[in-house]
Amino acid sequence: MVNQFGDFNMAYADSSDRLALLLIHGFPLDSGMWVPQLEELGGFARVIAPDLRGHGESEAVAGPYSMEMLAHDCVGLLEHLAIRPPVVVCGLSMGGYVAFELYRQYPELVAGLILVATRAGADSAEAKANRDKAAESVQTNGVPALVEGMLPKLLAPQTAAADPALVDAVRLIMLATSPEGAVGALQAMRDRRDSTPTLAEINVPTLIIHGRDDQLIPIAEAEAMHQAIKGSTFVVVPDAGHLPNLENPDLFNDALIDFLEEIEGMLEGEA
Repeated sequence: MVNQFGDFNMAYADSSDRLALLLIHGFPLDSGMWVPQLEELGGFARVIAPDLRGHGESEAVAGPYSMEMLAHDCVGLLEHLAIRPPVVVCGLSMGGYVAFELYRQYPELVAGLILVATRAGADSAEAKANRDKAAESVQTNGVPALVEGMLPKLLAPQTAAADPALVDAVRLIMLATSPEGAVGALQAMRDRRDSTPTLAEINVPTLIIHGRDDQLIPIAEAEAMHQAIKGSTFVVVPDAGHLPNLENPDLFNDALIDFLEEIEGMLEGEA
């Protein structure tokens, strides 16, 4: 679905009327990366998966972007859909950065956090410089050059070798990102706040999921988040890289179902 939303047309997928689960995609991807979850989790939650501005079928809006802006877009979508809070917020990679910002800005909206293949720390000086180089490359060479450079790092090597159809599907999702969206997201990631101090302040159930063979974010960063977030649950997905929800969807979905049922039980106990 696509709706006029704020200053751009925002596309999203929506599944049912139960406890809402907001799925925020990574970079440079869109809601298409959540197909196994949209197909399997509809009986356990109302699954909402937006395309962030400039990504997928959402309107290509010129930057600069910020994590605050992307979090506000997501909250605005929930309000547009008249979804009663609180909701469970799940973010993968860049989506995790948005989830941190959403929690800081709108803590009353969040029943639980699911942090997938992400990190709390801000970009180093070297990482910031690499974001700028990537943005310049997109402006000069287009999104395909970005895709071909990133794609080999997104999936575990064994996944890429065994499942060429998945590789092709991820490539197509990435290629749907507009140049404006890619550059704006790179700027937002470059300038995002350090979420490390936020970890000790998180007081909602939190599930951390990380692929054992993630080539972009070391698993040690997920372990550090787990240690810092009181009472958090940590799930390591074997034979998976940066996209564990696609590489091992059965294990990933089972972890989300257990987490959603736990939160629903808590909310019913409070009613």
